[in-house]
Amino acid sequence: MGGVKKLSRPARRGLLVVHVVASASWLGLTLGLLALGATAATTASPTAVEASVRSMKLFADWLLLPLALLTLTSGVVLALATQWGLARHRWVFTKFWLTSATTVATVLALRPGVNSAVAAVAAGNVLAGPVVSLSAYVFMTVISLLKPWGPTRRGRRERARRPGARPGVSRAGTA
Repeated sequence: MGGVKKLSRPARRGLLVVHVVASASWLGLTLGLLALGATAATTASPTAVEASVRSMKLFADWLLLPLALLTLTSGVVLALATQWGLARHRWVFTKFWLTSATTVATVLALRPGVNSAVAAVAAGNVLAGPVVSLSAYVFMTVISLLKPWGPTRRGRRERARRPGARPGVSRAGTA
């Protein structure tokens, strides 16, 4: 397992709850940003536009980055300290890279975009970030549930080295 200690069952379950709640919160926050952005982009009321943009800024400044980092960190710890591993299964590896990319995008694009939302609303461009983010989060949720694609080459090699492993026999459905 590469020197990483396995988590006890209570610790794993607790961390899994933290990860799922943080991930769901990140997804929900993005839905909220999308709804607020749609309101700001489509309303004729300057008061509604201002309220939407101020709410988006509040969400972006105080919630986006902590949820992104908590999701990424808890996911990496779960991957490294459980049988899934970070690079043993394609779906885990894909989630890791997508979560890393969306976290970086949150820092470099989404937050600054929301922070300049008044100009973005005028340009009609306030929806792109939340739409892209939401698409990524929904995709990651789907692959978390379905666990497609099977093991990576590394995962197949590790499985073949286990005592009693039979070549060509997959246990992809086990969790």
